[in-house]
Amino acid sequence: MASVELRQVTKSYDGKATVIHGIDLQISHGEMAVFVGPSGCGKSTLLRMIAGLEDISSGDVLIDGQRVNDVHPRNRDIAMVFQDYALYPHKSLYDNMAFGLRLRKTPEAEIRSRVMDAARLLRIDHMLERRPASLSGGQRQRVAIGRAIVRQPKVFLFDEPLSNLDAQLRAEMRTEIKKLHQRLGATIIYVTHDQVEAMTLADRIAVLRAGHKVQYATPQQIYNTPAAVFVAAFTGSPPMNLVPCRIEGGQALLGDAAVPLPPALVHRAGAATTHTFGIRPEAIGLGELPGIALPARVVITEPLGAETLVTFQVGDAELVARCNAQFQHPPGTALTVRLAPEAIHLFDRASGQAL
Repeated sequence: MASVELRQVTKSYDGKATVIHGIDLQISHGEMAVFVGPSGCGKSTLLRMIAGLEDISSGDVLIDGQRVNDVHPRNRDIAMVFQDYALYPHKSLYDNMAFGLRLRKTPEAEIRSRVMDAARLLRIDHMLERRPASLSGGQRQRVAIGRAIVRQPKVFLFDEPLSNLDAQLRAEMRTEIKKLHQRLGATIIYVTHDQVEAMTLADRIAVLRAGHKVQYATPQQIYNTPAAVFVAAFTGSPPMNLVPCRIEGGQALLGDAAVPLPPALVHRAGAATTHTFGIRPEAIGLGELPGIALPARVVITEPLGAETLVTFQVGDAELVARCNAQFQHPPGTALTVRLAPEAIHLFDRASGQAL
């Protein structure tokens, strides 16, 4: 295990256009940190800079307190798991997993012990004589992870390892990777564009946008106290309701619907009168629940089996709410909805930052 620290790390390919903008991060021993963001946000580039596969334009990368900017990738004591598995098709699974150790002149008895331990951990010990072509995508990814485990590195780097798998297999492998982290207690840096993967796997999440770090926090903090509109919109399924509002007399006006605001939010709003109002779907309930009562009209219902998503017209805004599976009101029905006041967020309209 090792800590990883990034100090004002930047990346520019041509000396003009910067793709990574001065990122600071501290990843502790045994922690799983997940880099998440849309395609092109710089998350894989940042991972490759930690691995040494991309040069660092400025700033420092430290592994266990040692600056590694100029250290060759093979000497950084890291192991990387790629999206495309990167297995040797002509080698058996055993030989794929043993390959890196043989390059390091590890004794054959130790190689066998490490490979068998990793294979049992990943439940592939019964197929070690097979070749990659005979395996499913999930089995190939287990072999790629096993190849990393036998190295016993200080840090594991995962670059979108599940993106080539179907939805059901992704969910199964997420669980396996979570269990693996708990068993190994290893330091893992994991890159994904899937916010569900990020929320379920991470100890802490770095949300990236256009090469900038928008927020670095626990999954609970990312979800409950997003630092910006971008984070609020990126996390949650469905994501946070975000609508323009006017602030007047301690209330957020969504057209003709007035939502009383907690005094702390009113204070932070200051003199500005236009902001973005935010609330999670699960913080909107029906009339019998406690909260701020507002007249609403059903726009559309989306039954999902265990629950129903309902879009309500509230003033000028359309708000999505999580309702129980028994919700049966047709579009056009007038109802009273209640908003949990402690779950209301305000974001600055110009900067998108949370107030």
